[in-house]
Amino acid sequence: MSPVHRNEGEITAVGRAAEILKQFRQSRGTLSAAALTRRTGLPKTTVYRMLADLVRVGLLERSGNDYRPGLMLFEIGEAVPRQRSLREAAKLHLSTLHEATGGNVGLALLDGFEVIHLEVFRGQEGPLVPQNTGGRWPAHASASGKAILAFSDLDDIQLPSTLRRFTERTIVDHAELVAELQRVRKRGVAFDYQEAFPGIVSVAAPVFGPDEDALGAISLAGVAGRLDLARLDAAVRTTALSVSRELVLARSVVRPVLKRR
Repeated sequence: MSPVHRNEGEITAVGRAAEILKQFRQSRGTLSAAALTRRTGLPKTTVYRMLADLVRVGLLERSGNDYRPGLMLFEIGEAVPRQRSLREAAKLHLSTLHEATGGNVGLALLDGFEVIHLEVFRGQEGPLVPQNTGGRWPAHASASGKAILAFSDLDDIQLPSTLRRFTERTIVDHAELVAELQRVRKRGVAFDYQEAFPGIVSVAAPVFGPDEDALGAISLAGVAGRLDLARLDAAVRTTALSVSRELVLARSVVRPVLKRR
């Protein structure tokens, strides 16, 4: 029995609605009521009641027997300042890097111990690189994740007790991960040498906000043997620095206007 079901008496209606909405993060489209009941562990009657409410307020839409995220959910997501500012500042630079390299170029941020891909420009080998906008992946097996973690306070991040292994090259030892993050901090970029998927490599550099905290990371991914990370890491680092500079300039422009009011 799932924790959601076991603790149902302690969870509010908002909490149950959130559990249902969270299931769409890993979905590529729609989910049925049966699938949502199975995934959340909530009682069937509760799921159906919550789905009706979520459809009524516009957070979900119904398509036959299936459900998908509604327009209001998209509008709320677009209104999140952190995501919007990052995406707006990065989009042109991501496009330029994508055109120059032909690789999969992405923008990601850290959520807990996972990275979320806010934007992905798919390269010539796009189908071979399993990276999609809105997708999530454990930070320890991601160049973007390691790039952000290396410039974050690990005391503020809850590291999982066990690091999941995805390939024979995945770092699964905590001490080894900390050592790798120290190396990333020194060189300014993080690499993924087939640690997430066999045959896929990537390089990522952190994006810093006006307060010099790591807000996210720019990444470039492709097929091992076809993507020269040693040659392209400078381009990724330069792109991340350009985005960071835009975020700093945007803040410097806004502040004087606010002070004059």
